[in-house]
Amino acid sequence: MNKAQEWLLKEKWSGEKTEGFFADCARLEAGEPLAYVIGNIPFLNTLISLGSHPLIPRPETEYWVGNAIGSLPKNKPLRILDLCAGSGAIGVAAGKALPMAQVDFAEIDLCHHGTIVGNICDNGLDYTLTRVFGGDLFSDIPRGTQYDAILSNPPYIDPVLDRAEESVKKYEPKNALYGGVGGIELIIRIMNDARAYLTPTGTLWMEHEPEQTAYITRLGAALGFTVTTQHDQFGTLRFSIFTH
Repeated sequence: MNKAQEWLLKEKWSGEKTEGFFADCARLEAGEPLAYVIGNIPFLNTLISLGSHPLIPRPETEYWVGNAIGSLPKNKPLRILDLCAGSGAIGVAAGKALPMAQVDFAEIDLCHHGTIVGNICDNGLDYTLTRVFGGDLFSDIPRGTQYDAILSNPPYIDPVLDRAEESVKKYEPKNALYGGVGGIELIIRIMNDARAYLTPTGTLWMEHEPEQTAYITRLGAALGFTVTTQHDQFGTLRFSIFTH
């Protein structure tokens, strides 16, 4: 019995090997991620449902989102955008930690919108302070909307490098993984459009591959951003902060 099966036996069925236990073991043996089998995953101060099988939030994302939230004032109303939201984990964590904030979510895949709404409600956010948009990146966000922080984990895997594990390729949504040529096509579009959606003191936080750092820094400077790239908890250049 592997560790995932031991977890299922101990936590989900209290020691009794039921039909459900064996069915879930079969799913794990086929390579399905444990988070999908369980149905949710902890993320910072929240528990995130994965019912529609969005991208599974990673520890490195949790790390930089925690830093982003910590950089924002807690005692004033803010506007925050979770761009390429997937499950909504980033925005939900921000909204729970910053209860005065208006948090918007932009997710192109409409099948995940119910998951986002469920995570907003299940984690106790004030639903009246949230909005969920569809559309391609910023396309459905009302013109003139500006944010104090845009937090984004866009599709950025380079299909040539393709570091994704087999279970990730098989089970997680490809449109949330691969970012086109060099993995950077959506990153470029976000950088080009973000200034129009940031307040004068607003910041963009974005996750990316370490190999994309030099290009992101050059493009950011050309667009008028000051770009700071930082390491994640594993020592990998993983996210950049854009100020203007």
